[in-house]
Amino acid sequence: MSLPDKPTIDGLPDKWAQRWESERVYRFDRAAPRERVFAIDTPPPTASGELHVGHVFSYSQTDMIARYQRMRGRAVFYPMGWDDNGLPTERRVQQFFGVRCDPSLPYDPEFTAPDRPGKHQVPVSRRNFIALCERLTAQDEEAFEQVWRLVGLSVDWSLLYTTIGERARAVSQRAFLRALARGDAYPAQAPTLWDTTFRTAVAQAELEDRDRPGAYHRLVFHPDAAGAAPITAATQSRPVVVATTRPELLPACVALVAHPDDERYRPLFGTTVRSPLFGARVPVLAHRLADPAKGTGIAMVCTFGDTTDVIWWRELDLPTRPVLGFDGRFLPDAPDGLSEDGQAAYAGLAGATVHTGRERITALLRERGELLGEPEPITHPVKFYERGDKPLEIVSTRQWYIRNGGRDETLRERLRERGQELTWQPPHMRTRYEHWVNGLAGDWLISRQRFFGVPIPVWYPLDADGTPDHDRPITPAEHALPIDPSSDTPPGYAEDQRGRPGGFTADPDVMDTWATSSLTPQIAGGWGFDDDLFARVFPMDLRPQSHEIIRTWLFATVLRGHTEHDALPWRTAAIAGWILDPDRKKMSKSVGNVVTPLGLLQEHGSDAVRYWAAAARPGADTAFDTGQMRVGRRLAMKILNATRFVLGLGEPAPDAEVTEALDRALLAALQPVIAEATAAFEQYDQSRALDAAERFFWLFCDDYLELVKLRAYGQHGPAAADSARLALRTALSVLLRLFAPVLPFVTEEAWSWWQPGSVHRAAWPTPSELAAAAGDPAPLAAATAAIEAVRRAKSEAKVSMRTPLRGLAVPENAAFALIEQDVRDAGVITSITRHPSPTYLAQV
Repeated sequence: MSLPDKPTIDGLPDKWAQRWESERVYRFDRAAPRERVFAIDTPPPTASGELHVGHVFSYSQTDMIARYQRMRGRAVFYPMGWDDNGLPTERRVQQFFGVRCDPSLPYDPEFTAPDRPGKHQVPVSRRNFIALCERLTAQDEEAFEQVWRLVGLSVDWSLLYTTIGERARAVSQRAFLRALARGDAYPAQAPTLWDTTFRTAVAQAELEDRDRPGAYHRLVFHPDAAGAAPITAATQSRPVVVATTRPELLPACVALVAHPDDERYRPLFGTTVRSPLFGARVPVLAHRLADPAKGTGIAMVCTFGDTTDVIWWRELDLPTRPVLGFDGRFLPDAPDGLSEDGQAAYAGLAGATVHTGRERITALLRERGELLGEPEPITHPVKFYERGDKPLEIVSTRQWYIRNGGRDETLRERLRERGQELTWQPPHMRTRYEHWVNGLAGDWLISRQRFFGVPIPVWYPLDADGTPDHDRPITPAEHALPIDPSSDTPPGYAEDQRGRPGGFTADPDVMDTWATSSLTPQIAGGWGFDDDLFARVFPMDLRPQSHEIIRTWLFATVLRGHTEHDALPWRTAAIAGWILDPDRKKMSKSVGNVVTPLGLLQEHGSDAVRYWAAAARPGADTAFDTGQMRVGRRLAMKILNATRFVLGLGEPAPDAEVTEALDRALLAALQPVIAEATAAFEQYDQSRALDAAERFFWLFCDDYLELVKLRAYGQHGPAAADSARLALRTALSVLLRLFAPVLPFVTEEAWSWWQPGSVHRAAWPTPSELAAAAGDPAPLAAATAAIEAVRRAKSEAKVSMRTPLRGLAVPENAAFALIEQDVRDAGVITSITRHPSPTYLAQV
């Protein structure tokens, strides 16, 4: 045994991370039977940019569970993945290199990315663009791995995967093809939420409402004298005033709707009116979703302004008058149904942005006297893509969908039941899942009009005119996966038939990143590639994640597990909270208030940062607090110093036993601490486990060590010294193991000074291992109360703790006689007397 002269926590992460990897301490045991396996579906972080302290917070909490389970004898399957496909990576590549993808361009094998991004983005081919994505994500992933090793994540790095890697693409495409065969995946031409900046479809789960300024414009619709319904006294020459925040969509108006019980508009139901400025004939209809209290109580139905328009359009069987293109600008040709004057008015809108179109239409309406008053400013929620900067539009496109219960009540109910079967930590998080399932308004849109993603594995035959036959998709065999239909050839065709009449064409879209990420248990577990491994790890035991992606990642993974395997993908979901900045706002890259972890890890130490993460209650939002990290650093240093002191007292004799009452009391008091920490970890509550261990550790250091120090030095004979030394080492062994999941570096360092192997492969402590040496815990409580009274008296007298105490009066207690010498030594007490009071009275 070799003890350092001056222990330090600095440098421990580098030292032990390298040794753990070289000694394969965290490698998964592939021979372990399923009942001994504990499998974790680790969240693959988005590999674009930098990790922030919120990642360290939540991933550290998961690692504590993994380390605990490993010490409990489980074979822990703990992979790491990088979520590197999708829009975040594309966006970062565009900004980093100053390029943009133009699929019409040919591949340039000589292309070199600009050293610095210029004022204007350079167009590059899809293949060149993907190469840049792969290059940049590789750099980011390397930096991520360095941070995770510094944090001390005990993942098995041999299990590393990426969501754009060959295995992930094959798994994602296999799941898609099987869903297609079952009828769960299908294409449809339908109104689609569309981000005009990224020119891609967006799913319901990717939406967020943002408050934006707007204005109610009151537009005058005129009675239609040529309408089919008869003109009555109630309807003739009566204009209809509609309040709208989107006057620019007036040329897309196909109906007006009011609530069927609204007496103001009931006489108009079944009649038609003419739209202002554009002269389109539109019916006035009744629908339950019209809100009598909103605006003037009657609304325009436009194709399409919002998702309610889509519902009205579908349920009322209305025509379409599209006016906006994929770029968010007005289409060059006027929609059908406008009057001659209306077509002339529309010509002034062609090519305009939404903002410009709104200004021009408002000016024309004002000029024509068809705008009542001035627009009334309001603030209202507007739907955005969660990563976008402009409000979403709705355009009609052909997209791929997966059935998710949004239009199938039977499936919705089964998914609700799956949520009830799942164990939630903390339990109240299940409510968020149920709210999402209950609020689903349609099936899951999975196709994206982007580039760096998993391709939809489908081709289409071209007829004699070169038109794709979308009703007869061509699919590959599973053994051929992964494929890229833009470069691979379908069965029965040659490459020279691509794009030619009678030949074939590729589906141009890629899958949403969630369509692949929702299969992380299958990707990591080797579904379709390593059946033996998959049988050992699926269903997995734990899905750790944050609460804001319950609606996306968690729900979608449950859906895929249910439809593909008729099972939950894991048994427990442990939901982490957010990290809040000093203003109690969520730390977020988009907000710009994040703190990157590297500086914190270097300043405070990895164990100190982990201590802050461990102290948070499961699922609770937690303030970023460097003060808590300083507390953690102090604890880590104290563990090293206490270990050095205990080991420095010397080894007890080989046949030594714990015989002294105070020593036996210490071990008795430690038994319920073990039980409490164990129960807490079983409930995924690392905070309570840490608190139990830490409270006992400070009692161990501040009280017990001081009480037995002189005896351990041998002042009262070798047998009494051996009892103290053995009790100290026994307790220290337990404490190091209790702290090991939370503070892996400092406990490994301390363990290595006197124990073989890694503390992280040592057995988790149990109360039974102390049973033979434990005694009555009462003497420890009595000794602690006595020494506290002594310290208080000396502190009030402002004298040194080594100043002799004239006297100590103690309660009549038979147990005290067993510890009297230890108390006398620790307090430097001249005289100890008994008195009938239950208190301890010290005299300096």
